[in-house]
Amino acid sequence: MAQEVATLAGGCFWCTEAVYQNLKGVEAVTSGYIGGAVADPTYEQVCSGRTGHAEAIRIAFDPAVISYADLLDIFFATHNPTTLNRQGNDVGTQYRSAIFPHSAKQETEAKAAIVRAQADYADPIVTTIEADDIWYPAEDYHQKYWDRVGASNPYCMAVIPPKLAKLRKGFAARIEN
Repeated sequence: MAQEVATLAGGCFWCTEAVYQNLKGVEAVTSGYIGGAVADPTYEQVCSGRTGHAEAIRIAFDPAVISYADLLDIFFATHNPTTLNRQGNDVGTQYRSAIFPHSAKQETEAKAAIVRAQADYADPIVTTIEADDIWYPAEDYHQKYWDRVGASNPYCMAVIPPKLAKLRKGFAARIEN
């Protein structure tokens, strides 16, 4: 079957990338920017909160191995979809929880995933479903950040291991050995 693409924003892209990069059926994960008004934004511009972009990841996956619905269930289990424009200490629209569907089918599945996930949260889910937009890959030094330098970054060490623990607890069969 043909490769598909999913685009998700769940706070810091270093942290969401780390969750998805070792899943069975995930062929590539790219950190980048989407949903803003500035062409070719830089990390510094996006971090300012003035471009409208979200830090996001683009996942290339084999739907015969892992479904879009599975990717969304992992998304909701590994970040807080109930805080508006915030993930932990990261605050601003660039850290919003958002799904950028690439088709009407993905949009329908995103809506269903929000309904499924709401059962796990006392507060309302504020994840937005936004139109697919121009994708800007982040600078090279952001790609595979956790694998390269994350363990030496105190922020990453505080945020990523708990996400990976949630992934292992709820989705162990989906992780590459």
